[in-house]
Amino acid sequence: MHPFPVRFDNRRQAAKRRLVWWTTKLVVGFWALLAFDLGDTIHADEKLLRGQDRVDTPSVGDGLCVHNLFQSGMVVQRDKSIPIWGWAAPGERVTVTFGIESKSTSAAADRSWRIELPAMPASEESRTLTVQGTDKTIELTNILVGDVWVLAGQSNMEFELHKLEEGPLEIISANFDQIRLFTVPQQNGPDTRTSFPRLYQWNDFFSRHFRQGYWDICSPETVADMSGIGYVFGRRIHMATRVPVGLVDVSRGGTTLMTWTPIEVLRSIDTPEVVRELSEWDKRIAEFDPQQDLERRIKQFNDQTARMKAQGKEIPADRQPPADLLPGPALDMNRPGSLYAGTLGTIAGFPVKGVLWHQGYNDALIPNGHKLYASVFPEMIAAWRTAFNDPALPFGIITQETQDQPQTLENFLPPMVDEGNYIREVHYQTFLDFRKAGDKNIGYASCFDQHRAWYHPQIKVPVGERIAKWALATQYGKNIRWLPPQLQEVTTRDGKLVLNLDSWAIPFHDGPIQGFAIAGKDGRFQPAQAQWLDKNAGKGEPSWERSTIVLSSPLVPEPIYFRYAWARNPLENLKSSDNAGLPFDTQRNDSFSLADMYQIYTGKSTSTEGVLNNAEKRELIQVLKAEDLKRRRDEARALLNNQ
Repeated sequence: MHPFPVRFDNRRQAAKRRLVWWTTKLVVGFWALLAFDLGDTIHADEKLLRGQDRVDTPSVGDGLCVHNLFQSGMVVQRDKSIPIWGWAAPGERVTVTFGIESKSTSAAADRSWRIELPAMPASEESRTLTVQGTDKTIELTNILVGDVWVLAGQSNMEFELHKLEEGPLEIISANFDQIRLFTVPQQNGPDTRTSFPRLYQWNDFFSRHFRQGYWDICSPETVADMSGIGYVFGRRIHMATRVPVGLVDVSRGGTTLMTWTPIEVLRSIDTPEVVRELSEWDKRIAEFDPQQDLERRIKQFNDQTARMKAQGKEIPADRQPPADLLPGPALDMNRPGSLYAGTLGTIAGFPVKGVLWHQGYNDALIPNGHKLYASVFPEMIAAWRTAFNDPALPFGIITQETQDQPQTLENFLPPMVDEGNYIREVHYQTFLDFRKAGDKNIGYASCFDQHRAWYHPQIKVPVGERIAKWALATQYGKNIRWLPPQLQEVTTRDGKLVLNLDSWAIPFHDGPIQGFAIAGKDGRFQPAQAQWLDKNAGKGEPSWERSTIVLSSPLVPEPIYFRYAWARNPLENLKSSDNAGLPFDTQRNDSFSLADMYQIYTGKSTSTEGVLNNAEKRELIQVLKAEDLKRRRDEARALLNNQ
């Protein structure tokens, strides 16, 4: 998952800078311009700013100022009281006026002030917010009252609209002046931040700046680099309701669940996985020596220089050994609690309508990461609801994306060996648990049927629309289906497994139902033959009960367990039958871990109890490949014998 932000200026600004680029190219030559990137925005003072952030507005300004979230062109949340806050001279009298509402207060000794205005209904009317101090007035214009949705997670949420399949069509159609776009600047570190700077953030990987901390009016010129899923969601909400929509993106590529969770919450979770992860981070931070780190990097530099000389390569004149002391893991973005404190914390207390969450890739890289995820995720959701002062805050979960080559009947068992399958299960199970507990504002949308081998699958327009169905149905009272077919019961009958669903489910494309696996008490899975229950079996023409799925296999005479769509890029085709296109979700009724599967298929225990290491994972995959091959040979032999 890409650990770097991708945010650019709007296209009008890009066009101006492109002109500067070509002019400069003619003057200083091509090689002097390698730092620039065709078609993207680069500041004219790039060389002076290389390796630095260009701060347009500091986190907290001198004299009278407002929090940087409050700007012209923003959206404030309807039907909730409207807090406005900022800083001024200690004791300074501050008056805030918004529409017909006006209130005053005095700044505290630490310069902070806060005013809360009464709730307002949604309105397309452009309003002005005025903040009046002793000798300074701040005027913010073109502010709308509507619904603010927070977009959160990692790079599949961050993934920009212009990279999506059908993204160009979405961009040229994005003429919605009642939708406003905002990206929260990214800050690392364990300390809670009260605000953020508006800036052009330098990124060494891309050798460019990224614009963050500004509200934009949605248009073809501004939307291209917005979260694709988030924009499509917001577009559908606005089109269906005509309510102004603000989209606030806090997502960041390469991040883990624990960095988005308050550290005090994490330390209250007494599970082995969380305790171990926190302990390892504490040790890593305590043992980091900046001077030793610098010496190590200098040695690496010198060794590389020596190799270049030995190979006869020219050493660039500006090549210099590192000289700076780095903060190390203390400021790592994935330090537990870091991005909750440094990113989400900067907008805590700002009323919002709800949150969309799409994350999990990096946790799937951790051995047994799903166990950690299962214990932390519910607590993180509760913490975010607390941060936004709404214990019933709508929270929509988008499950794990696809990755790797598609699962097939020829390569059926090896794709089961993937921690991401278990993360996807936790997403769905967390949703079910909240819903079973009576939470009416927990949401869910799957995306495993949007197949791509790349871990940034570009098919995201349907995903944004799918999570919008949940919001429209549950938060806006629209009559549209959003829940996929739900499993009600699993029973055994005559050497077969029978799955009862709450609604009809049919193959997305005509043909047999695919994607199920079954196993007996030995836990050795095989692909299952799946068909609807024939209510008229043995009595004439079939009468199919399309809410009941019957699973069988000649290789599993007494099935007990089933799995469905159990792969990162799964074989699957079972969906709702009402044109909603909602897939039957990744699920199972067994509890076998990857370590259990290793023992089942190899007869050996893992070297570390309950944990599958890389060598053992490779061994298990080879055993499963052999199992697939054996089944296919037996099937071919049976076919030949029947001819």
